Amino acid sequence: MFRFLYCWVYTLFLVFAVACKSEPNSTAKELTSPFPAGETVDFKFFASENILSGMFDSPADPANGLILFIHGYGPSDVRGWNMYGDLRPRFNALGFATATWDKPGQGQSSGTFDINQSVYDSAEEVIAAEDYLRQTGAPGSDNIGLWGVSRAGWIAPIALLQDDELNFWISVSGTTAEDNFAHLLLSNLPYEDGTPELAQQLRAEWQAGCKAFRTQEPYESYLQATSTLRANEYTLNMRGDWPNQAQYESQQASCRDGQCPRVDEDLCDYIFIEDFDTMLSQLDVDVLALFGERDLNINWRKVRALYSETIGNNPNATLAIEEFANADHNLNQSETGSLKEMTNQTPKTKVEGYYATQTDWLKTRGLGK
Repeated sequence: MFRFLYCWVYTLFLVFAVACKSEPNSTAKELTSPFPAGETVDFKFFASENILSGMFDSPADPANGLILFIHGYGPSDVRGWNMYGDLRPRFNALGFATATWDKPGQGQSSGTFDINQSVYDSAEEVIAAEDYLRQTGAPGSDNIGLWGVSRAGWIAPIALLQDDELNFWISVSGTTAEDNFAHLLLSNLPYEDGTPELAQQLRAEWQAGCKAFRTQEPYESYLQATSTLRANEYTLNMRGDWPNQAQYESQQASCRDGQCPRVDEDLCDYIFIEDFDTMLSQLDVDVLALFGERDLNINWRKVRALYSETIGNNPNATLAIEEFANADHNLNQSETGSLKEMTNQTPKTKVEGYYATQTDWLKTRGLGK
């Protein structure tokens, strides 16, 4: 009954939805066409129990494709921040329409923002956006691809496997199966009043503490293995409190009962997608992967190897990898790639070749004019 009611409401929404022109700090006005050529318009669609709101850019000429932007970690404000304002016109010039929308509870989207939202829920939003844009006959919706940064490295593959009509994926600073927090923290330590030697010591203690936990060693062994790590002020401020004995033993008990969170064997990072390598191997699409060689947020070399071993060995897929020297996680020109520099850097300038690599790849694949 609920599904029937939801579909009925959704149908009404499609019939009566009004798209409005989106300009910074302007009042939206009614348009005679949902997606007029050469215009940026507002659009809304249902996803789960929320109405998500975003912007749709149509190229001046008939579109030969549509690129959906998938956000990375954190909040969004697609209008206020003019998100992807550097890429959208470049893709439009190639004949691609583009679409981007705010996360639940952000911008003009309804719902409650959850910074730790499930990547599977985020993928459902991508599928819902595709369905809406296809049903409304949006320009380029017969040839849709995804563009995603960081956290989108989990979201895009889920969506790609659920919709076999998606044709390509541009992955910027992608992901392995597990969370990147420990790597990020320890890689940035030398730029936070630490040293490379201390970072190596803390990594070794982190690994030893993970092993103690996973092999059911007592709390005392965990304490001995992680004494310097737990006393380090930077890691404490970044991570928060380390587990006390009651928490440690409770978590171990949950693991014995088969309720242990999925964590990797190295640093006990949470695994977002089990059998992620299998999932990537099944992607029969064209993929362009971009990495910054000074990226300290992710282990980009590990991601590169993962993509090569999976997508790169799929005869039904193509994989192009481009690495940029002197580039950070966001592919901005960087001296260190550290979080401190990324936060304080003004202005933020994309590394040379960042735009050309993407537009040339789209042309080479026959996807752009």
